[in-house]
Amino acid sequence: MALLLLCWRCRSGVRLGPGGAPVPAASFYGAFPPPDLRPHWALRPPAYQFSAKANSKKPLSALVSKVKYMNEKYKKYLERTFPRFYQLYSSFLKGFKIFFSEAKEIRRIKGNMSRKNIKFHQLPYREMERLRQFRRDVIKAIPVGILSLPPFANYLVLLLMYLFPRQLLIRHFWTSKQQAEFLDTYHNMRKEAYTEVVDGLMQLSHSLADQQLRKQMLDLCKKVQEGFHPDIKDLKAARTLFVGHPFGIQRLRVQQVKVLSRVLFLTPRLPSLFLRYRLQNHLSELHHLDQAMLKLGVGELSDEEAQAACYIRGLNSVHLSPLLCRLWLTQWLTLSCSLKDSEASLLAHGMVLLSTNFPSSSKG
Repeated sequence: MALLLLCWRCRSGVRLGPGGAPVPAASFYGAFPPPDLRPHWALRPPAYQFSAKANSKKPLSALVSKVKYMNEKYKKYLERTFPRFYQLYSSFLKGFKIFFSEAKEIRRIKGNMSRKNIKFHQLPYREMERLRQFRRDVIKAIPVGILSLPPFANYLVLLLMYLFPRQLLIRHFWTSKQQAEFLDTYHNMRKEAYTEVVDGLMQLSHSLADQQLRKQMLDLCKKVQEGFHPDIKDLKAARTLFVGHPFGIQRLRVQQVKVLSRVLFLTPRLPSLFLRYRLQNHLSELHHLDQAMLKLGVGELSDEEAQAACYIRGLNSVHLSPLLCRLWLTQWLTLSCSLKDSEASLLAHGMVLLSTNFPSSSKG
C-alpha cells in the first residue's frame, strides 16, 4: 500500500518534505514546474482555444443539413405535383452544372494555349471542338443575357425561355427528348437548302468550257437528284473546279453563297463580302477539325461524339446508329483531308452531296 501511494505521488508531481509532509510543486520549483514533472492534465492545451471554432461549425453544419433537407423535400413535391415543370427544373439545374463545368474547362484550355503559345488549329480534336461549340453557345446566350438586364425583366425572360426553349436556350438546358426534336427541326430547316445547292451546281456546270468536266459535274448532280450516294472519287476528280471560276468561294454567285451559309447555320442576311468571309472562316475551322479528327482516329470517338461530328458536317445523325456515323465520317475524312485550303468550296458542297441520300442509298 505504501509503495502504491509513493508511485501515485511521483506521477502527480508531489514532493515530500521533511518528515514526509507533501510539498507543493510551485514552492519546490517556483511558479512553473518543469514539463516532465507536471501532471498529465497540465500538458493539455486550454479547452477554450477550440471551443469558439467548434461551436461556430455546429450551427453552420446544421443550417447546411436543413437546406439540403428542404431542397430534397421541394424536389419531391414538384415531382409529385408538377411533373412537367419538375422535368424542366431538373434540366435547368443539370444544364447550369454542365455549363459551368465546361466554362472551367475552356478557361483551362485557353490558359494552356496562352502559356504554350498554341494556335487553335494546333489543339487536339476534343479541345478544338469544345472551343468551337462553346463559342457558338455563348453567342446564342448573349441576347438572353441582355434581355434580362433591366429590373424585373428576368421574370419575362424565364417565361420566354419556357415558351421558346429551342430559340432561346442553349443545348445544355434541353431535355433528351427536346434535343432529338430540336436537332430534327434544325436539320429540316437546313435540308431545305440542299435542293437549291444541287440545282445551283447544275446551272453553273452548264457554263463550263471543258466538255469532259461539264459532263462529269452534270452526271454527279443528276446522280444525287435521283437518290444515289456519290463516290468520293467523283468529288475528288472535280476538285480543281472549286478553286476559281465558277465554283470557288470568291467566284460563286451571291445566291449560292447565301444557300451554303444556311447549310452551315450561318445567317444569310449580310452583305456579300461578309457572307463570303464568314463562310470561308467556318469552312477553314471545319477543315482543321477534320485534320485533328483524322489524327485522333474515328474509332476513338465516343458514340455521342461521332453523332455530333456527323451533324455539324451536314448529316442528320439523330436517328443513325454509331456504326453508320463512323462509316460516314470515314468517307468524309477521305475527302476533307485530301483538300487544300483553297478548295474549301468543295467542302461546303460536299456537305450536301454526301449527306442528301445517306444511308438510303449507298449505290454508286
